[in-house]
Amino acid sequence: MSDEVRTPVDFWFDPTCPWAWITSRWLLEVARQRPITPCWHVMSLALLNEGRDDLPARYRSGMQGALEAVRVCVAAEQKYGAPALGRLYTELGTRFHLENAPRQRSTYAAALVAANLDPGLATAANSTEYDGALRAGHDDGVGRVGADVGTPVIAVRDAAFFGPVVSPAPRGAAALRLWDGLLALATTEGFFELKRSRTQGPVVG
Repeated sequence: MSDEVRTPVDFWFDPTCPWAWITSRWLLEVARQRPITPCWHVMSLALLNEGRDDLPARYRSGMQGALEAVRVCVAAEQKYGAPALGRLYTELGTRFHLENAPRQRSTYAAALVAANLDPGLATAANSTEYDGALRAGHDDGVGRVGADVGTPVIAVRDAAFFGPVVSPAPRGAAALRLWDGLLALATTEGFFELKRSRTQGPVVG
């Protein structure tokens, strides 16, 4: 597979979202079996829900922590590039979703060290320095699918979609069946939506 032409697959995520985390692990499973290369980008649940007054108070309070983690990701991307962002996402996601680590500077710094990145970038959590780049990247992803979405957003060539929202992450042949089905839907002219109610929470392990 190393000699094949690999197709870039753009993936926008908020590192604090467990559903995006599950989907990202599924995409990596697909990449182990098909000639695709995930290209990582940041979007923000805080920006996505900006100005909404109908959110529960607990959810609104969590948006500050979500914004901090995203800022650290953007700072790493600006300094090191998208491949480094992918490494950092794995380290942050492992801590947030598998270890239930708190969203705080020590967690960000530990993830940066594990990803072989400058731990000093953890200070970006409480800085607005990278907010312009954050908003530009967020708008790029959301602009491909429309405002009535969440995270993640995936784009393959000219086809883009929100999701998939799936739990747990499919593995092996099941991962490929989902990939092929999504591409068939996303590239069908005039197709917009397929949805059903969730019957369980995110299974992140």
